[in-house]
Amino acid sequence: MAMASSIVVGMKPSLGYYGVAEVLRSRQQQPQPQPQRQGTRRMAVLVRAQGTINPEIRKDEAKVVDSVLVSDLSKPLTAYCRCWRSGTFPLCDGSHVKHNKETGDNVGPLLLKTK
Repeated sequence: MAMASSIVVGMKPSLGYYGVAEVLRSRQQQPQPQPQRQGTRRMAVLVRAQGTINPEIRKDEAKVVDSVLVSDLSKPLTAYCRCWRSGTFPLCDGSHVKHNKETGDNVGPLLLKTK
């Protein structure tokens, strides 16, 4: 047994209801925009944090900035905190591990190496 069905696609106020065939014809007549490609550009995603990122480190300063001369490092490999939860900030103490487990984040330290 064949079933009859009708599909209403849209409504134009001046034309009333129109069917699939008319929609397809109108789409074929309209020029389709072509994507603009310029080199190897990639789309960027903007991520904004809710609230503050730094929970408690040096809150009396307008901006927390630390600088280190790599030649002055006492160890061949030094880890610096990027999660703002280290008790030894600016050095990493591994606090990001707990933070990552609690939040599903993937933050890790900045590693500076001497030659």
